[in-house]
Amino acid sequence: MEITTLQTQVDEWIKTIGVRYFNELTNMAILTEEVGEVARVIARRYGEQSEKESDKSKDLGEELADVLFVTLCLANQTGTNLQEAFDKKMKLKTERDAQRHVQNPKLK
Repeated sequence: MEITTLQTQVDEWIKTIGVRYFNELTNMAILTEEVGEVARVIARRYGEQSEKESDKSKDLGEELADVLFVTLCLANQTGTNLQEAFDKKMKLKTERDAQRHVQNPKLK
């Protein structure tokens, strides 16, 4: 699925169910909160922190989807075409890193 399709899907949901977008600063705070929830799952499930019983039911995919949803909201609110931005970023990373990672002895 294209990112532009996801942006449209989120926009339709906001307009029909969500009433309106929260303002950009509120969504930035929500995004930070959602990233924190992803960090908590990762730290406890894959890191050295012990996982509390209440954390075991957390779905990493759901938490990552929350981050994606709010990111799409912010893109819509700011007129950012994430598909174009992502494609541009992938091109840049591909050109810049074509040999960098292959030659990194830390990754061997």
